[in-house]
Formats: sequence, structure tokens, C-alpha cells
Amino acid sequence: MKIFLNGLTGRLNQTLIAAAKTEGLPICTGGVNPRENPMPGLTEADVAIDFSFHTATLPLVQLAASLKKPIVIATTGHSAEERVAIKAYAKDIPIMWSGNYAIGVNVFFYAVRKAAERLGPHFHAEIIEAHHALKKDSPGGTAVRLVELIQTAHGWAHNDASVTHGRHGIIGPRPEKQIGVHAIRAGGIVGEHTVIFSNPSERLEITQRSHTRESFAQGAFIAARWLLQQKPGLYNMEDVLNLND
Repeated sequence: MKIFLNGLTGRLNQTLIAAAKTEGLPICTGGVNPRENPMPGLTEADVAIDFSFHTATLPLVQLAASLKKPIVIATTGHSAEERVAIKAYAKDIPIMWSGNYAIGVNVFFYAVRKAAERLGPHFHAEIIEAHHALKKDSPGGTAVRLVELIQTAHGWAHNDASVTHGRHGIIGPRPEKQIGVHAIRAGGIVGEHTVIFSNPSERLEITQRSHTRESFAQGAFIAARWLLQQKPGLYNMEDVLNLND
């Protein structure tokens, strides 16, 4: 499996390059900086992986679609318009899109979804996410996915009407139909997420912690291999791990 990696710098891209060497997976660049001219490397590759920045994703998907190359998307922070435009290409090529590719994180998603379904909206949901000080977007993709899972479990629309990002001042009683999201950015934290479900009499907490970035790379390679066998469509890691029940 030959991989086109959209960019060679950045923490996660460096982790993927190191992990690819360990696994014997060629990284295709076409002899140029892929951020400046992705076409030579993308033409040579079997699959593209994008761990770059949200504004780079749509142009890369457009190129991948023109070459009929599957693509694994790991960027976060897209606008609603960008998300709609990217998803439109799933009719032409297989697209894997997940906010987090670590295997443990995706089992964590499954556990949170099941808990939300069983507990119901009368257990208030709060999300605490922590990342390193250099992370540019907030909330991160993992927290966004957790919000979507809880909204779906409760039959709520996927919009900001039921979400609050932090609280400050005289805010009054907590609304029943609300998900609180709280972001920590400090030091070199790789990634930590806790979902709290609480009613007046008890509390359930589910926590996931990433110790190194290698877990993201390993999951992305697993996703890429799986995607090579798929028809055009939009997929996520729950499809890869058979966690859709």
C-alpha cells in the first residue's frame, strides 16, 4: 500500500512518517513538497491520508476524486459549507472521515453512544477534552463526534442549539436539553476525553486517554487498508471496527 500524505511537517504528519517506515509503507511525494504540488505523489499512491489543516482538505478531495483515489480524512475544524462540499465527493470515491483514528477512541465512542441511549436525556451530559497547547481548533474533532453521538441518542438535531461551550457568569439553572463542552489546552497533552452522565442521584464517567500519537497513525493505516476494498461512499471508523449496532 503506497500512501500519499498531505504535508510532511506537523506533529501528526511526522508521527505518520515514522510509523510508515516501521511498517514498511512507502510515502509518495513525487519528489516535491506535497503541499505545494500534490498531483505527482497522489498519482503514484494507492490512498491519500490528510492530517493537515481543514482548508487543505477540500482541494485534496477534489484531486483525489479526479484520480479515483480513496482518501482518509483526519482534519478537523471544517465549516458547515466545507463539510457539505467534501461529502459530495463520496459518490465518486471511498472517503473515510473520522475525528480520531485511535482504535481505543472509537471503542470509547461506542461506549458513550450506548450509555447515552440507555441512560436517556435525564442524565445530563458533559464533555471535558484536553489537548496540547499548540492545538489550533476547539472543540477538537473527538469532542465534536461525542456531541453528535449524544445528540443522535437523544433524538436531538445536530446543531449548536443543544450545546454550550464552557460557562461564565450568572447563568441560571442548567437547561435539561444541553450538552456542556469544556476544552483544556496545556503543555504536551496528547489527548484526553471524559464524558460525564449525571442525574441527581448518580454519575457515570467514561474516560479515554491517548499516551502517544502512534495510536492515531496505526488507526489511520488500518482505515486506509480497509478503505482500499470499499466502493465509493462515506465511512468512519465504526464501519472499520464493526461498531454500528
